[in-house]
Amino acid sequence: MIVENTSELKERIERLKREKNAVILAHYYTRPEVQAVADFLGDSLALSVRAQSVDADVILFAGVHFMAETAKVLCPEKKVLIPCPEAGCSLADSCPAAEFAAFKAKYPGHRVVSYVNTTVEVKALTDVCCTSSNALKVVESITADVPVLFGPDRNLGSYIRKLTGRTNMVLWDGACHVHEEFSLEKLLQLKREHPEARVVVHPECRPYILEVADYVGSTAGILDYCGRSEAREFIVVTEAGILAEMNRLYPDKRFIPAPPDDETCGCNNCRYMKMVTLEHIASSLETLSPEVVIDEEIRRRAERSIRNMIAIQ
Repeated sequence: MIVENTSELKERIERLKREKNAVILAHYYTRPEVQAVADFLGDSLALSVRAQSVDADVILFAGVHFMAETAKVLCPEKKVLIPCPEAGCSLADSCPAAEFAAFKAKYPGHRVVSYVNTTVEVKALTDVCCTSSNALKVVESITADVPVLFGPDRNLGSYIRKLTGRTNMVLWDGACHVHEEFSLEKLLQLKREHPEARVVVHPECRPYILEVADYVGSTAGILDYCGRSEAREFIVVTEAGILAEMNRLYPDKRFIPAPPDDETCGCNNCRYMKMVTLEHIASSLETLSPEVVIDEEIRRRAERSIRNMIAIQ
């Protein structure tokens, strides 16, 4: 068995992309070497929009399963590959479609807003999707007297409910394993050690973590804030994969990853995002598999909720 080094794998991937007329979309939380071979790097909103307009026969999504599903929903005519189908999402897993349907049935008349970190079946039960970038705008687009059912992330939902002051907003009780695990005590210790540093936090974190933030926002929002800020140091309270892009964009600034409560578990790294490797990508392009396949009726219903989100931008 021949084991390729990183350079050889990258060359092979570039060759296969040309041969197969393929593009690679990658999320900020994937491994740095995976980000390096991507044609488009971004957060879930940017990649959802980008998936519609790529000029390629094949889309390979280097990320977790629901992201590749979203690309297939928006691009049914294209072959969409998920190089590591085992790469799931703890947040999506916290919201099984059958249970969500039963929960929804308890709240007739509620407008259903679902985070894109959900399965395609949950999106099909949804009126309008959102991301951490646009959740506030999506909820604000709904008339104040219309009650909202928000799922699955309770922390993002709680944050949006606080910003809007909506009392008629019901939350599904789900969470992301990465953002749930940050330690307030250790974060405060980092602030004492780096008094000039700005604290940037993803809204999937617990409310008491958001309370000590200088900026709360999506991965793309955090990147933008760090570029605009005059600060030279930042304590980063989100998945550690974003540090690769931070260091690439702003090499003159220092980025300090916030530790989880239990540092032995590596919880500030998404175990699912890190499952995707260059070997997976090369093999997937070589065989044009595994391919994302979605029931057409489910796909159409999910597409409606996603396009409702995109129309709000």
